[in-house]
Amino acid sequence: MAMMRLRREDPRVVGAFRLHRRLGAGGMGVVYLGSDRRGQRVALKVIRPDLSEDQEFRSRFAREVSAARRIRGGCTARLVAADLDASRPWFATQYVPGPSLHDKVAEHGPLSAAETAAIGAALAEGLVAVHEAGVVHRDLKPSNILLSPKGPRIIDFGIAWSTGASTLTHVGTAVGSPGFLAPEQVRGQGVTPASDVFSLGATLAYAALGDSPFGQGSSEVMLYRVVHEEPQLVGVPSALAPLLRSCLSKSPETRPSTTQLSLRLKEIAAREARGVPQPARRQRVTVPERAAPERPRAKRPAPPPARRRPVPSTARRVADRRLLRQRVFVFVTVTLLVVLGISLAQGCQGPL
Repeated sequence: MAMMRLRREDPRVVGAFRLHRRLGAGGMGVVYLGSDRRGQRVALKVIRPDLSEDQEFRSRFAREVSAARRIRGGCTARLVAADLDASRPWFATQYVPGPSLHDKVAEHGPLSAAETAAIGAALAEGLVAVHEAGVVHRDLKPSNILLSPKGPRIIDFGIAWSTGASTLTHVGTAVGSPGFLAPEQVRGQGVTPASDVFSLGATLAYAALGDSPFGQGSSEVMLYRVVHEEPQLVGVPSALAPLLRSCLSKSPETRPSTTQLSLRLKEIAAREARGVPQPARRQRVTVPERAAPERPRAKRPAPPPARRRPVPSTARRVADRRLLRQRVFVFVTVTLLVVLGISLAQGCQGPL
C-alpha cells in the first residue's frame, strides 16, 4: 500500500494513536497509518467533516461499528478501536502489510487459475464470518483486498455511508465502485450477502483477466453495463469461468452462497495446483446390439497336391545320351551292311 507524507491539515494524534503517514482517501474520509504506545500499527480512518455533522449518519455509523466488532475471521482486518462521539468520528483496524490485489495485477499481470481460486476461497471464507455478524461489506473490489504474507485480507468495510446517497449521481460518496457493484445496489435496492458475492465474482474476474469484466468507461456507462449487459469473461480460465458467471448473475437468488463459493473454489485451487484437468461431462455410451451368430460353413475338402514330375539327375541324363548314340551307331552300321550286301549280290550275277 502506497504511503504519503502527512499534509499540513492532517492531525498528528487521534485518540491513543500517533499518525505517521497517509494511506489514502475515499468517499468517507482519509486513512492514516498510526501506532499506539505498544507499537501496534493500525489503519485509522477519520470521517469527513460534512458527514460528521449528519446525526442520522452518526447513528448508522454507531450501529454498524458495533456489528463490525462482532466479526471474527482470519481473512478480515480486525477492528481495533473507534470513537463515535468525537467531533470527527474515526475507527481503527489492524494494519495489513502487503500490496493490494489491484496493485499486484497491475504490476505483474493476471493471476493463474490456481492463484485466483486460492485467493477467492480465502475471501469467500472471510465473507462467511462477515455475514454471520450481520454485516455486508458493500464495497468489495481489488483495491480493498490486501495480499499479506499470511493470506488475503479484506479491508475498508462499508460500515458507514451517507443515508440517501445515490450511486448514480454521487459515485464518490456512496459505498461501492462502478464495475464491482451488484445490480441491486445500482438500482438503489437493499443489499444482501448476495451483493458481496457479485462483487467478489467481479473481483476474481479482474484477477484472472487484468481488467473489469464490464470493461472501462465513465461511471454511468459502467453502471449501465452492470445492470443490462452480461460480463465479458473471454480469457478467464475454463476451470473458473462457469463459477464466476454464476456469481455475476443479475438475480441475487441465483448466485451461490459464500459457503458454496468457498468450497467450490477450494476444490478448483487444489485441482489446478496439482495440474489435474477439469473432469469432463459424462457422455452416454450406447452399446450396439449383439448380432445373431452365423452358422458354421462346411469345409470343402482340399484338392490333392499335384504330383511333381521327377527331375532326372545329371548321371542319368549322361547315360541316356550314351545309349542313344550307341543305338544310332548300330542302326547306321546295320543299314550300311545291308546296302553293301545288296550291291555285292547284284555285281556277282552280272547283267541279264
